[in-house]
Amino acid sequence: MPAPWPHLRREGRDLYTENATPGLRSYGEELKVVDGREFRHWDPWRSKLAAYAAREGPPFDPGRTRAVLYLGGAHGTTVSHLSDLLPEARIFVVEKSATAFAPLLTLARSRKNLYPILADAHLPERYRAEVGIVQFLYQDVAQRDQATIFRENALACLAPDGTGVLMLKIRSVTQRRPVGQILRESERELSQLGLRTGRPVELAPFAREHLAIPVTA
Repeated sequence: MPAPWPHLRREGRDLYTENATPGLRSYGEELKVVDGREFRHWDPWRSKLAAYAAREGPPFDPGRTRAVLYLGGAHGTTVSHLSDLLPEARIFVVEKSATAFAPLLTLARSRKNLYPILADAHLPERYRAEVGIVQFLYQDVAQRDQATIFRENALACLAPDGTGVLMLKIRSVTQRRPVGQILRESERELSQLGLRTGRPVELAPFAREHLAIPVTA
C-alpha cells in the first residue's frame, strides 16, 4: 500500500521515493515505474532517515515544510531522497568535508531544490543569513558535541513551530558511558533551549548504536 505521503511509496517493508529527476540514479539505486511515475528504492541500510521513516513515517509535514537545514550531508544519499520527498522545498545541505562536498555539488546540478554549503556545522552564524528560517532541521554528524550543534543550529534557523531529528551517534560521543546516560544528557542539552524531545527510536539493525531523537520547537 502507498504510504500517506505525496512522494513516498511503501511496498511491504520497502520504501520508495518518487524520482524528481526521472531516468537518473544518484548512487546506483533501483528504479521502478508505477502508474507512470518513477520511484527510487530508499534503502534503510544506507540511510538512517529511511530506517526512521520505515518505523515512524517521515518526521515533517510535507504541506508546510518550505525549507530544510540538513547538517552532515556527506555524499548525498539521504539528501537525494529528501529532495524527492520535498520537491517544492529549499534544502540547505551543510557539509564540512571538501571531499564529500564535491559529489553534493554534482547532485545539486540535477536537483534544483538543493543548496550545498561548505561549512562547519559548529558555526551556524556563518550560513544563517543564507539559510534563513527552516521548518525542519536534520542532523547526522559524527561529533562528540552533537546535541550542542543541533541546539545552536535550532537557535539560529529553526522556526518557532518547527520540527527536527537528531541522529545521535552514541560512540561518537564516548566509547565508555552507557547509552541511557548519553541519551539523557543529550535531551537535557536540547531542553535548555526549550526544545521538546519525543520518544527516541533505535535504528538497529540498520545502524547500530544510533538513536533518532525527534525534536519539536
